[in-house]
Amino acid sequence: MTAWAIIDTSVFIGHWELGLYEDLLESVRRAFVVRHSAVVLSELRRGARNRAATRTVERLHALAREAWAPSARDWWTTGNLIRVLGDAHHWDRAKRRDFQNDTLIALTAKSHGATVVTANRDDFELLGRALRVPILIA
Repeated sequence: MTAWAIIDTSVFIGHWELGLYEDLLESVRRAFVVRHSAVVLSELRRGARNRAATRTVERLHALAREAWAPSARDWWTTGNLIRVLGDAHHWDRAKRRDFQNDTLIALTAKSHGATVVTANRDDFELLGRALRVPILIA
């Protein structure tokens, strides 16, 4: 059985901008087949604010054999989950909006039986418990 992983935006940013997570990324490459999330690729492209960053994101996109995208069902589930969790944790609108992409990434991983590799401990530990999706914290 193939072990799949999706690497979250937070890990790419930490690696590219701060030189973090080299050992983690190497162990992930050995243990998993990495697939890219269309949501992560979009977040990275949106955040690429200079020519070098844009080139790096474009190279990653070109290397991505397959980008996994959330389904219409994932979007529907995301809306409900954010409402429920947001109400339980008294989140404001900004937090609910920010949590949307993380939820879409987690649901996409779940639908493929993949592990999410992330540095965003708080949000993804909550999602891991709520959705029963494996999370590997950087």
